[in-house]
Amino acid sequence: MRPKISLIFVFFISSSLFVGVVSADWANMFVVNDGKIFVISEEHVAPKQIGLKIGKVTKYSDREGTYSGNFSNRYAKGTGYYEIIGIEVNEAIAIKDDKGLYIKSTYGGEYAGDRYNGIDFFPYVLAVLLVFISGYLLRKKINR
Repeated sequence: MRPKISLIFVFFISSSLFVGVVSADWANMFVVNDGKIFVISEEHVAPKQIGLKIGKVTKYSDREGTYSGNFSNRYAKGTGYYEIIGIEVNEAIAIKDDKGLYIKSTYGGEYAGDRYNGIDFFPYVLAVLLVFISGYLLRKKINR
């Protein structure tokens, strides 16, 4: 019985080594704000047209997947989202880039993805399995 447990343990440890970061080519560069996708354009917005700050990037990822919060596949965590004076927030917003320029991003639809990606839970599942296997092996060793 012990060799089977050891093989299972080795399988889980080795399979966790193959979980890695995969970059993807997204169809568009975008930000998500309050469940809405805004596609990033190359159009700049003059600073005098910028209104209130309405949010910021809470997660950056270049991996295809679904994420919760205000995320982007272009801008780093903390990058600000702003109103554009005279344009409804549901139509377009401005993104302040790392050079201090404001870039127009237009509404591209509701974000339809799941809140969580299954791969996000893999480390937790692996940890729980390792705890159970370790507990089983320890109990078996004590009962000898």
